[in-house]
Amino acid sequence: MNAPKSTPTAARCYALLPCAGTGSRAGTAQPKQYQPVAGVPMVQHTLTAFAQVARLAGVLVVVAPGDGVLTSDAAARRTVAPCGGATRAESVLNGLNHLLAHGAAPGDWVLVHDAARCLVTPAQIDALIDACLPDAVGGLLALPLPDTLKAEAGGRVAATVDRSDKWLAQTPQMFRIGALRDAYAAQAASGFAGFAGLTDEASAIEATGAQPLLVRGSAQNFKVTYPEDFALAEAILRSRNA
Repeated sequence: MNAPKSTPTAARCYALLPCAGTGSRAGTAQPKQYQPVAGVPMVQHTLTAFAQVARLAGVLVVVAPGDGVLTSDAAARRTVAPCGGATRAESVLNGLNHLLAHGAAPGDWVLVHDAARCLVTPAQIDALIDACLPDAVGGLLALPLPDTLKAEAGGRVAATVDRSDKWLAQTPQMFRIGALRDAYAAQAASGFAGFAGLTDEASAIEATGAQPLLVRGSAQNFKVTYPEDFALAEAILRSRNA
């Protein structure tokens, strides 16, 4: 008698939010992810969006050791892990290792998202998942560059750069957990400077020779970085709620 065939387990999707930064460019007295926007800490808007995506198996928030602002919430499928590093790249790598140590499989997907992109919507997250699930590599939300692009030398324009193939990278960025962990680990092994220079997950994947998929995002999915960004984010959130 032939042995029964096993049914392959479908890959799960997790979200990972590095939330250990200090937000020095934002000019806030506290880490910018906790700065109030429309009445609540900015990161709460981000978490609310991910909590509404039902097909996520869990949301891992990576915070700095000793940071007790956020707590785990089983109802929201949210786990808070105090394993943040000195850089975003370190926090992401630590978070990936945490996922693998707590039940996630290397073949599962992870959506890494900046906590400060508090205007992301469940629809945008779902669109990324839909586009990446059948893809061999994975991909990221991004936006074609809308403005004229200049190269600079000594504070003056050196050249106008062709923008026709230029995109602004956003998050979430979605890749297999094992592939992304290995890509980050390889960069870390190459030397601290190169590892610290990784500003997004796609860069790590690109370094392996793979080409991530570009999935059109939204201009509203910007990263709150400078003081003036807070007022804009608040205006958009209040208009949505109205």
